[in-house]
Amino acid sequence: MVDKTEIPKTANVVLLDTATAKRASERKWGKRVMERGFCIIPSLLLRGQRRLGLSPTQLAVLVHLADQWWDANRIPFPAKATLAERLNLKQRQVQRHIAELEKAGLVTRKPRYKGKGNQTSNAYDLSGLVVKLQALEPEFRKADQEAKKKLRDVARPGLRVRTSDAQKTG
Repeated sequence: MVDKTEIPKTANVVLLDTATAKRASERKWGKRVMERGFCIIPSLLLRGQRRLGLSPTQLAVLVHLADQWWDANRIPFPAKATLAERLNLKQRQVQRHIAELEKAGLVTRKPRYKGKGNQTSNAYDLSGLVVKLQALEPEFRKADQEAKKKLRDVARPGLRVRTSDAQKTG
C-alpha cells in the first residue's frame, strides 16, 4: 500500500484498492487470463500515438517493452528475438523499429554485458517516452476540459440556438 504522505499534493495520483481492481479486471477479462499477468499502459500513449509520430508497429514495440517494465528503477531488457517472435517480425525489423524510436527520442538502448564483456540483450530506457507523454498531457487535459464545458453548456436549461444562427452554420 502507498503511504499517502509520500505523494505530493500537486500530484495527480489515483490510489488503487488492489483487491477491487483485481476483481474488476477478472470480471472484464477472466480470472485465468489475468493470472497470466498484465501491464499498465497510460491511455495517453494510445490516444497520442499520432502526435508522437508512431506507426502501429512502433506502438506495438513500445507496448511490448512496457510489458517488461515492472519497476521504475529497472528498465526492461527483452531480447530482440523475443520481441520479433511476439510481434511476428524479423529481428532486423525489430532492430530498425527500435532505432527509429531511439532517433525520435522515445527509447535509449543500453548494452548489457555478462561475464568477460560478452554483450547480452540491450536494456531499453523509456524515459524519453515518459518525458514526451508528460509534455503532451496538458494539451490533452485542456481539450478534455473544453469538451466537458461544451457538454455542460449545451445541457444548461434555457439554452436555445437561434434559428438564424443555426441557418448560418447549416
